[in-house]
Amino acid sequence: MLRRTLIILAAVVGLTTQAQIRSGNENALRKLTIAEMAVKNLYVEDVDEQKLVEDAIRGMLEKLDPHSSYTTPKETKAMTEPLNGSFEGIGVQFNMVDDTLIVIQPVINGPSERVGIVAGDRIVMVNDTAIAGVKMTKEEIMRRLRGPKGTIADLRIVRPGIKDLLTFKVKRDKIPVHTIDATYMIRPSVGYIRIGSFGATTYDEFMESMKKLKAEGMKDLVLDLQENGGGYLQAAADLAGEFLDAGDLIVYTEGRRVPRRDYKAPTNGTFRDGRVVILVDQYTASAAEIVTGAIQDQDRGIVVGRRTFGKGLVQRPIDLPDGSMIRLTIAHYYTPSGRCIQKPYEKGNKKSYDQDITNRLNHGELTNADSIHFADSLKYQTLKKQRTVYGGGGIMPDYFVPLDTTRYTKFHRELSAKSVIIQQNLRYIDQNRKKLKQQFPDFNAFKAGYQVPQSFVDMIFKEGEKQNIKPKDEDERQKTLPYLKLQLKALVARDLWDMSEYFSIINEDSETVKKALELLSE
Repeated sequence: MLRRTLIILAAVVGLTTQAQIRSGNENALRKLTIAEMAVKNLYVEDVDEQKLVEDAIRGMLEKLDPHSSYTTPKETKAMTEPLNGSFEGIGVQFNMVDDTLIVIQPVINGPSERVGIVAGDRIVMVNDTAIAGVKMTKEEIMRRLRGPKGTIADLRIVRPGIKDLLTFKVKRDKIPVHTIDATYMIRPSVGYIRIGSFGATTYDEFMESMKKLKAEGMKDLVLDLQENGGGYLQAAADLAGEFLDAGDLIVYTEGRRVPRRDYKAPTNGTFRDGRVVILVDQYTASAAEIVTGAIQDQDRGIVVGRRTFGKGLVQRPIDLPDGSMIRLTIAHYYTPSGRCIQKPYEKGNKKSYDQDITNRLNHGELTNADSIHFADSLKYQTLKKQRTVYGGGGIMPDYFVPLDTTRYTKFHRELSAKSVIIQQNLRYIDQNRKKLKQQFPDFNAFKAGYQVPQSFVDMIFKEGEKQNIKPKDEDERQKTLPYLKLQLKALVARDLWDMSEYFSIINEDSETVKKALELLSE
């Protein structure tokens, strides 16, 4: 049995000779098996064998690179759903206020909207189980709302202005998970697309966004990849190809047991003429760095923001029989100029790796471009204009925009961290949704005319005081107000419309977006 397991494992990792199997590999696996059996059968107390094995797997992977990982079946499902592009459920965006689920928006054409559920409804029971006022976790509530396609969720709903409980039978269905956060015309002839992650549906979503913007007169594009942690490499390669000529190299991968593989634009892209500005920051990683590196190395566009995260490792998912998964690093990826942008790491020292962003802030890199230094050995040349770019740790933008550490006061950060702003915004929307919709029938009217009322701000400050969150002085209170009011206006727009409207407001005060628009106006 042991030898058969080894042969199967050898086939997975590419070993071919039984001599190799019978030697060190067999001894190592036998040693691991004996250790597990010894703990299981001889340890002084009972042990959870499943957890014992999981801890052993985690222990092995933790001694490798920072991105090889193990996830339980539950963790794997939660991780892959956003990337796969859908889950099965009733189709509502919701949040919790005072232990009550309030529907923010039903998914357009989703199962809840089809039966008449509207924004502002309170779902208080699911299949005869009360979920309101019972201190149920958000995860537990989601578990009850989700379920296999075709099954029925029997909901009891309280609707403001209606005395009796309403009953809805919702047939669960596939609910799309969108990876593009926003699509809109940010200026005449300039489109804006913000991508949150790269999943199975990202390329199709992107093409739909481009079609929409071109119909509205887009000539140039701002592609926002700030805070994009990555995802599927193929999705990134497909998207990058839309900006390039047929045959242009996008990225290549290579590893100890993985031969070099080139990803090239298969055909002429559909957006090869308009100007492109890519926005990045210190959280832009992985697949998002592939797109950024390809556009920069091929001299197809310019990059604005701060040095990216620096993840240049490729993981292969290895599915285990119980639904758990190992994501094992098998290769590095390289930008077209040959850069590996993986930042340095010490094997087994994930804590230090995770502190890199904090270290950058402390060293002044996020606020001052002069604090960033690259060795001459890390210099590379772009492919068409031979501009100097750097490898060895993230992608340095063509135009640096410092992080503004003054606009977001400590008082504001504490209000956000304790969810005071989000919770009070939900209350405000719940109380004023109908009036706001009547006053502002469309978003353009809202953007031009809505002012955050002082009573809304007072609600937040009062709730903050209840939680012992106070500004240190009047100066901090006044410094907090401008960005807080902008954030509140954007949140109200999001809850009345969607995320495109949120970013349409919040971006007007973004220095990175302003720099991009300035460059496009020259």
